[in-house]
Amino acid sequence: MVYELFYWPSIQGRGEFVRLALEEAGVQYVDVAREPGGMGRMIAAMDGADHPSFAPPFLKAGDVTVGQTANILMFLGERHGLAPQDVQGKFWVNQIQLTIADLVAETHDTHHPIATSLYFEDQRPEAKRRSADFIDTRIPKFFDWFENILARPEPKDYLLGDTVTYADLSLFQLVAGLRYAFPKALGRVDAGYPLLTALHDRVAARPRIAAYLKSPRRIPFNEEGIFRHYKELDK
Repeated sequence: MVYELFYWPSIQGRGEFVRLALEEAGVQYVDVAREPGGMGRMIAAMDGADHPSFAPPFLKAGDVTVGQTANILMFLGERHGLAPQDVQGKFWVNQIQLTIADLVAETHDTHHPIATSLYFEDQRPEAKRRSADFIDTRIPKFFDWFENILARPEPKDYLLGDTVTYADLSLFQLVAGLRYAFPKALGRVDAGYPLLTALHDRVAARPRIAAYLKSPRRIPFNEEGIFRHYKELDK
């Protein structure tokens, strides 16, 4: 089966979490909106009568359509060995993924704290205040939680031990994105989270992920996506 991934063609965004899982699984997929006529197909699929998606990303697997990033990853994880098969383990990985999604949403709101319909320049003062609190309190709060998972009951390579899951891939993307958006702040923060930093590096070195990161399929971070670097917001 060739999966069809529907997401905006010029940004990593939330679609990147799905791409990383597809790449690690080594399965064939088409990034539909990057294909000729793909944007039209994506918009048409969103407007479809059956299981319409509120927004990309969504994934088509034959006759099955799955939307929402965490939902897609749960689907792929079960199919391709990127999540435990037992009920407790399956929902634990999903819980971690949903927590990652919370921090992703908060990251977006650092540069758009008032409204997504406004430009960053229209909410610059509010963005500065939001980013200062985000750096000082929110990143450490989430990073403490991730670090504790990696540390207990003893230090481990991945969130569940020695086996990679889609949550590990997403945690790599989260750290990479925050390093891009807030390089000065993360330069200080990273030192306090050795296990999280090691996980990021370990995922980046996995053969399929390393090949993907060097390929043209990996869109560079930019100021249109979730993780945006505005120098004035970094401290």
